Amino acid sequence: MAQDRIDVALTSSVRWPLVLIAVATLTVSCSSAPPRPSAPPAAESMRSELGATDEILANIVYSELNADPVYYFRHVDVTVDNGVAHLSGYVWSTDAIYAARRIASHVPGVTGVRTNQLELERNGRSGGSGPTR
Repeated sequence: MAQDRIDVALTSSVRWPLVLIAVATLTVSCSSAPPRPSAPPAAESMRSELGATDEILANIVYSELNADPVYYFRHVDVTVDNGVAHLSGYVWSTDAIYAARRIASHVPGVTGVRTNQLELERNGRSGGSGPTR
């Protein structure tokens, strides 16, 4: 009888450390970091990079226009699409249109400049006629 108690006590003292090791292993393996989402496809990544680059270019063109000491470009809006700067809004002289085009084209990364939506304002009127804004 005494031998049976010793065997049971010995067996139970060996099982608990094994159980604790198994629980610890399971806890550590289940608490690992969640899987990272897969990388976006190349086209989506490229599109988002182009969008960010276009926005940066638009900000640079706008800053360069407003830094010009000769012409007033506060009413010119700038958007960039795939490197092409689109200038819209209004200026007060044809020379200002040409200057805006030159300034925008000299910004590194700008591949073209479109000024077809840039209007000439004279005496507060678009194109010399029409209602004042």
